[in-house]
Amino acid sequence: MAEIVYPPVIAAARTLFRVLDLRFHMEGTEHVPRSGGAVLVSNHISYLDFIFAGFAALPSKRLVRFMAKEDVFKHRVSGPLMRGMHHIPVDRGAGAGSYATALRMLKAGEVVGVFAEATISRSFTVKEIKSGAIRMAQATGTPVIPVALWGGQRLWTKGRPRKLLQRHVPLTILVGEPMYPKRGENVNDHTTDLHTRLSELVDRAQRTYPEVPPGVWWQPAHLGGSAPTPEEAAAMDAAEAEARASRQDD
Repeated sequence: MAEIVYPPVIAAARTLFRVLDLRFHMEGTEHVPRSGGAVLVSNHISYLDFIFAGFAALPSKRLVRFMAKEDVFKHRVSGPLMRGMHHIPVDRGAGAGSYATALRMLKAGEVVGVFAEATISRSFTVKEIKSGAIRMAQATGTPVIPVALWGGQRLWTKGRPRKLLQRHVPLTILVGEPMYPKRGENVNDHTTDLHTRLSELVDRAQRTYPEVPPGVWWQPAHLGGSAPTPEEAAAMDAAEAEARASRQDD
């Protein structure tokens, strides 16, 4: 695929991050293969996760094709960029087409990025994850690479004002060891294993983060922060979904 858009976008992001003195700590990037298909699965805490998860693959000189909700592709600014970077639009009402596109890309040797929680976690813990990443890996014989992101929620996340120009924010990116789910093996077992691996990586990123003021909103409740608990976050998500459905019915 012709890469006219992706490299300049990465260069612009790197320049902005240097200006803002964002402080990256990355581990395990050698787990991203330098060639061949792979499914990169990240936790989801921020609207900027596409950028930071993609950074995990840059040391291996790989570009990640992320699966993202179709609305992002319809936006007048983000849409042309997403299409130019060959990301994959997902219509949640008819996901078969996006799934088939992801399989084609994996078979062609691309790295496909998946946010298996589907939506941003308000509790900043790993929510229940979907099985699609495991099924794609099984169907194409490619590895699953778990990635934990932490810090990006301080810049822009659900229910909070954007602080995109905030300076000196530490950002942690931890890449875990690959999983190799084989065709015919139990999908649910592998999905549970992936959830465990992601949760352990995220927990390590949170516990080793360099600056955590007491009771801060962007730290999970079980670590002393004031973020919603998983149960409170689930109730908030349910209320939001109900309100969205009501607006569509009007």
